[in-house]
Amino acid sequence: MNIPFSKTALSVRRVNGRAIRLLGAHALVFAASLFLAFFTMGDFSFEGNWLAKYAAVVPWFILIKLVVFYALGLCHVSWGRVAFGDLTALLWAATMSLLVFAFFDSFFVSRGWAPGIPRIRRSIFLLDWACTIMLVGGIRTLWRSLREELWPLLARHKAKTALIIGADHAGEIIARNLTAASNNPYLIVGFVDDDPTLQHSRVAGREVLGTLRDVAREVIKRGVDEVIVQSGQLTGRRFRTLLDECAAVGAEVKVLPGIDELLMANPNPSRVSLRSVEIKDLLRREPVQLDDAAIRSLIEGRVVMVTGAGGSIGSEVCRQVIRFKPKQLLLLERNENSLFLVEQEFGRLDPRPAFEPLIGDICDEPRMEQILATYTPDVVFHAAAHKHVPMMEWNPAEAIKNNVFGTRLLARLADQHGVKTFVMISTDKAVNPTSVMGCSKLLAERFVQALSTASRTKFIVVRFGNVLASNGSVVPTFQEQIRRGGPITVTHPGIERYFMTIPEASQLVLQAATQGDGGEIFVLDMGESVKIVDLARDLIALSGLEPDDIEIVYTGLRPGEKLFEELYFDDERRVATRHAKVFCAIHRPADLLAVESLFDDLADVLEGKPEAVRARLRDLVPEYGAGAGAAEALPQQRAHAK
Repeated sequence: MNIPFSKTALSVRRVNGRAIRLLGAHALVFAASLFLAFFTMGDFSFEGNWLAKYAAVVPWFILIKLVVFYALGLCHVSWGRVAFGDLTALLWAATMSLLVFAFFDSFFVSRGWAPGIPRIRRSIFLLDWACTIMLVGGIRTLWRSLREELWPLLARHKAKTALIIGADHAGEIIARNLTAASNNPYLIVGFVDDDPTLQHSRVAGREVLGTLRDVAREVIKRGVDEVIVQSGQLTGRRFRTLLDECAAVGAEVKVLPGIDELLMANPNPSRVSLRSVEIKDLLRREPVQLDDAAIRSLIEGRVVMVTGAGGSIGSEVCRQVIRFKPKQLLLLERNENSLFLVEQEFGRLDPRPAFEPLIGDICDEPRMEQILATYTPDVVFHAAAHKHVPMMEWNPAEAIKNNVFGTRLLARLADQHGVKTFVMISTDKAVNPTSVMGCSKLLAERFVQALSTASRTKFIVVRFGNVLASNGSVVPTFQEQIRRGGPITVTHPGIERYFMTIPEASQLVLQAATQGDGGEIFVLDMGESVKIVDLARDLIALSGLEPDDIEIVYTGLRPGEKLFEELYFDDERRVATRHAKVFCAIHRPADLLAVESLFDDLADVLEGKPEAVRARLRDLVPEYGAGAGAAEALPQQRAHAK
């Protein structure tokens, strides 16, 4: 019978061969440790009859130790990757072997039930225990030390010197993981950290050489090739300073992705690699500290529905929700391709969360009624919306249908089916809107607020600005323009926007959902606004290009576009909440009957021309600016922003 050759068979053979070699190596070490025990007990002399006793008992010692060490997994550990946990396991295995020897000697050898095995002094057991720990632990530690410390020095022409930012636990993990890599591409020269208590101490065997102010000096002094920083460790302003200083002295800055990035790319990451600096690193703010207990009480064990689950914000809200173990997560999305990608991502998670992908349009009343009646969600995060400003200027009726009437339908059904918490995701473009999209979100805000006064459902609005790298946003657009060789198109040299990362925005949405009693508008702390032209220049630099390599062309503001965005109306009072990055915009809620009447008037023109829809909006919504985006509106916008 011919058995076909396969890679699996070869792999099994290799594993078996490696196991045999490891067992053989351990047997030699066990024999040596027992020899040292006898030799020490014999006053370091070969006189006397201890050699005969050693020869008689060494097979049994080796056999018992191999069984114990193999059973505890000590014979499977790579000698080049020994860690503190392995040394602890070694202590347990050596102690277990000692107890087995003592039991065997007391109940078998002493009673003559083991012929041919002489009795030996009990002190030999203790000496063998100590020698086993010393030899096995010492050899493994020496092996790892040679690979991680000596080899990079011998292969200096191949290895890169690296300086790590941060000597905390995360920095220690970075150092240990990089030096434990199979071919060890880095020689870690040390750390820098602003913590005064860590100065000149040693972490993972390397010295803390100074503070962040000393990076340039240490790069020059030690010939550092790369400066490594963990994602999210530095704010954008400090990261930009670090990048400029390192560029001036010829060192490259590399980023170790945070755990959220790694899990997004691969739910079960097995290999971690450094990445280049990205624009989100330069715009990053202080890390968000969440009240996990409050969020868990909202989500854990409950049915949660997310609309627009295939979008940038909706999908990230889903990822954050999964962390808090909902009873079931409903992914509602009308775009099947987007929903398919999210379904595939969540399906690869281990353990697989309880989720249900649902194709549906929030404007489809029978479908929405069916979903809410079937699954009876406890919490709804409403992220589905048309969001592109120029596109909605061309198609204003669709913005009204989806963002206004779709939200009204979903909110009404949530009220009827006893949803406990309904969170609508809004935008800064709803404040003093100059676009149809912004106006549609303002109307949706008003309806949700008005409905909260007559409902037991807790209706909440969360308002924030742009998110980095969302679908169709400015960063991916600029990156594609750079890839094509330019030019980069910016609408106006003075245009500014607020930015936050997708995970940060989604986390704060969950945090806001835990606060208030219903009817509130929560506004996320967006930090400082960023000039879009500065964003373009940063992206050019991060692409490895000089400023003159890519042309920046100003095209003029697009229809509905504002020069500056705002987060609050003039009559809204900003009030702090329990969370430092979430504020509440307080103002008198709209009357439900008045809002419903306005919606009825607006519905009459949805089948008309775009000009008629925009004209009706200007008639019905005083805050909606006439001549949206026109050049004459810019001075007023600038004055208002100041």
